[in-house]
Amino acid sequence: MTGIFDDFRNAFRKPNNGLLQIIFINIIVFLVLILSKVVLTLTGFSGFYETFVSKISIPSSLNKFLFQPWSIFTYFFAHTDFFHILFNMLFLYWFGGLVHEYLGNKRLVNVYILGGIIGGLLFMIAYNLIPYFKPLIDNSLMLGASGAAFAVVVAAATLLPNYTFMLLFIGPVRIKYIALFYIIVSFASTVGTNAGGNIAHLGGALIGYIYVKQLQKGVDLGSPISAVFDFIRSLFVEVPQKPQMKVTHRSYTNVGYKQTAHFTADDAPNENEVDELLDKISKSGYESLTKDEKLKLFKASQK
Repeated sequence: MTGIFDDFRNAFRKPNNGLLQIIFINIIVFLVLILSKVVLTLTGFSGFYETFVSKISIPSSLNKFLFQPWSIFTYFFAHTDFFHILFNMLFLYWFGGLVHEYLGNKRLVNVYILGGIIGGLLFMIAYNLIPYFKPLIDNSLMLGASGAAFAVVVAAATLLPNYTFMLLFIGPVRIKYIALFYIIVSFASTVGTNAGGNIAHLGGALIGYIYVKQLQKGVDLGSPISAVFDFIRSLFVEVPQKPQMKVTHRSYTNVGYKQTAHFTADDAPNENEVDELLDKISKSGYESLTKDEKLKLFKASQK
């Protein structure tokens, strides 16, 4: 048990470890909810559990949402069903690893949170504007990270459409087809028993696609989210000032005269170079990058 707690603790100590941190937060919340359900039910206080779950779930009713606005964030970090969290976290781990590797830690977190927010907003909009859902408004709640996970799935498929996963009993499949399959299934299920969840899937998929396309144009839609996290982090962690970058000089002789070349220590690519690299990956795949280009993309992901 000590080793498990150490794994959780180390996951939050390591920098640029957003993927595992998101997964661990979901797992911790799930375990707390399951334990609370068992204890409160056995002791005759199951009503407290139901009330708490409803407060962290996002309601379709706008009137109810006004009294629990925090639910736009809490709902996509909580699950009460084992298979629900299992499939969400597997999708997040598989596809999130690609987003983390090619776009960096902050952008992965941005995609996840934007997917959860947009998925929740689309859920409320649909239930309040589409006549089919209006009779269900008063009793409809949504819980789970499906919309946020779908945003990560589609972001990865948009960035690396021809990247291949080996699927059991099927073989190699490009991730763009995996994403497309689940989008079609979600759309077909918007009139089923889990209509709200599938609407959130579509909202997450939409923002995942838009996020990467805008990023390739040099616009990071998640910048406000990064700024908020940086501010919160600065309240608890003293951020050391960057040392003054020194310019080094190298002299060499060429054709009888002396020249001096200047090199700076900070050689990370700028936004335009990153956009060009992302376009190249989108068109030809990651393996089309040269060794220097891969190094540049790695340095950009660490900024």
